[in-house]
Amino acid sequence: MSEKSKFSGCPATGVGSMPGGDAREAAKTVTGSFADGQGMPHLAELPARGPGADMIGRTIGMLVEMYGHVEPSGWRISDRPGRDTKRARSWLGEDLDALEEFTQGYEGLLKVQAVGPWTLAAALELRGGEAMLGDPGACRDLAGSLAEGLRAHLADVRRRVPGAQVVLQLDEPSLTAVLLGRVRSASGYRTYRAVDRQVVEGALREVLAVRGDGPGTVHSCAPEVPFALLRRAGADGISFDFSLLTEREEEAIGEAVEGGTQLFLGVVPGTDAGSAGLSDPGGSVMGVRTLWSRLGLNPGTLTQSVVITPSCGLAGASPAYARAALAHCARAARSLADNPE
Repeated sequence: MSEKSKFSGCPATGVGSMPGGDAREAAKTVTGSFADGQGMPHLAELPARGPGADMIGRTIGMLVEMYGHVEPSGWRISDRPGRDTKRARSWLGEDLDALEEFTQGYEGLLKVQAVGPWTLAAALELRGGEAMLGDPGACRDLAGSLAEGLRAHLADVRRRVPGAQVVLQLDEPSLTAVLLGRVRSASGYRTYRAVDRQVVEGALREVLAVRGDGPGTVHSCAPEVPFALLRRAGADGISFDFSLLTEREEEAIGEAVEGGTQLFLGVVPGTDAGSAGLSDPGGSVMGVRTLWSRLGLNPGTLTQSVVITPSCGLAGASPAYARAALAHCARAARSLADNPE
């Protein structure tokens, strides 16, 4: 259970994306929402700005000796860094500048996000238009390039915010589809062969390892999160949409908690359609209390084991709702701490 200390003092956080295109406004919202021990601020992503600001484009901009450009079908591998790669790097720099401005003197956990190797392999096209996922050698090269790029990115963030303990989050919404052979080809008429679980685990372990002594989490807002595989790959925390959890996964949840894995529970809706629920912080975490009871877990461990988040990114929300949702995550976490049973 000692791993839990890696996330001590983090009752709530955001997932990654925010609405709009103003980097300073997003950084101000994220840091303000989780000030004074309310939670963990994170580096905001602003996909509304266009290609290169989306999570795939941002991560491609971090790769080492591997580049991408935008085609009508999505991101495709390039021989050299063109306009799209340069734009992605420029926007990342702008977001980092804004985060640095609003974290002067900050000490505590600070989260950064990047797309994991398997969702990236499913999204990035080779020159012929097929996904990199279909080429095992290309997948290995991609994981290595991503690991090197993230190592440099984490060093940059630590330099900019020297008091922070940087948390690396890998976004892997396509991971389950990769494992089950559900990723469709460019034509849509076939699917790519399922990737061996040991190969998947190995690449995740390689990329997560770049965090060093800092915490590492994996996020997926897709159903059927492979909890045991992620834990074996070295994830200290697993972030997921709580509403998609089924009884089949409850045993894996119990094992994760008992093994010291932090659960980032997405219980707050990610769009304005969920605004009605923002009036009842206790109601937002009622299902968490019920799950703990059903699994026979000690309610006293809730605040050690759980971080409250939105169900997914907030890019599709209005700016006002995004601010309210992050503040609600902090209030819901407080409710859980004050009344765990």
